[in-house]
Parts: sequence; C-alpha cells; structure tokens
Amino acid sequence: MAEHRSMQRAALLDAARSLLSEGGTEALTFPALAERTGLARSSVYEYFRSRAAVVEELCEVDFPVWAAEVGAAMASAGSAEGKVEAYVRKQLELVGDRRHRAVVAISASELDAGAREKIRAAHGGLVAMIVEALADLGHREPRLAAMLLQGVVDAAVRRLELGAAEEPGVIADAAVAMVLRGVRG
Repeated sequence: MAEHRSMQRAALLDAARSLLSEGGTEALTFPALAERTGLARSSVYEYFRSRAAVVEELCEVDFPVWAAEVGAAMASAGSAEGKVEAYVRKQLELVGDRRHRAVVAISASELDAGAREKIRAAHGGLVAMIVEALADLGHREPRLAAMLLQGVVDAAVRRLELGAAEEPGVIADAAVAMVLRGVRG
C-alpha cells in the first residue's frame, strides 16, 4: 500500500511539473492533476491539501537535483574562473529541463509564505555554492558578488524563457562574459 501511495504521489508531482512547464501556475489545478493522473479529483486532496503543498513538495524534490547538477558541473572545472563559468552555463542549460521550467513557473507565482520560504532557501543554497569560487578569485565581498551574479543568471533565464531572438548560446556567452568581467574587478 505504501509503495502504491508513493507511486501515485510521484505521478502527481510529474503531472504538476508538466502542467507548470506547459501553462504556468494557472495550469496547476487539482482537476488538471486528476485528469493527467487518472485519479478522482477528491483523491488528489488525499495527497496534497492545496496547490501550495504541491509547489512545496516540488521544491523539496527538484531544487536539490538541480543544485546537484550545477555542483557537479562546478566540481569538474579546474579553476575558480571555470567554476563561475560552469555555474552560469549549467543553470542556463537547465532552462530547457522540465524540472527547471516548473521551478521558474513556481518562482513567478503567488504562493503562501511556506512555499516562498522553501524557494528562498533553495535559491540561497544555490548562491552559496559560488561564494568560495568568488573568494578564490579575490573578490572582497564574495556573498554580495554571488547574489549579484545570480541576478545576471536570472535575467538570462528570463530572456531564454521569453524565447528571445538571440540563440541560447549567444545569451549564455553574454552572461558568462558579463559575470567573469564583473567578478574579476
């Protein structure tokens, strides 16, 4: 029975990812989740009490996977500058990943305080990953620089999400160049 519930919960989360990436937060409704999973709408409420609860669980499941992928890319870089570049490029590469698109949709939505706090904490963990590389580059304020660097990444993500006229590689190259010039100073 526990395995069945676990599989149903995973199916609901997968359906939520799809709905978020296809139609944003407006598409994430319990009737839509029920339709995607073949469950009765009342059954969806047995797993999640609200849409915010779905969002919170997606954050708990998907942010660590995303951060691990960014961390692995950074770990394979040979220098502090390479780690900064890997941090930027990997995040921009993940824009096309369904988990990431769901996270972007979640971040843009109106959420309760608990869900917002989970997103804030997850983003804080991501930003913390780059602080050491910035310190190694000699930056006097590595935490501040990390937050500003993430702002460049977030702007590039929004550009990619909008389906900008520029190719994704051009956007990534511009973001990397801007970040590397900025963190050297």
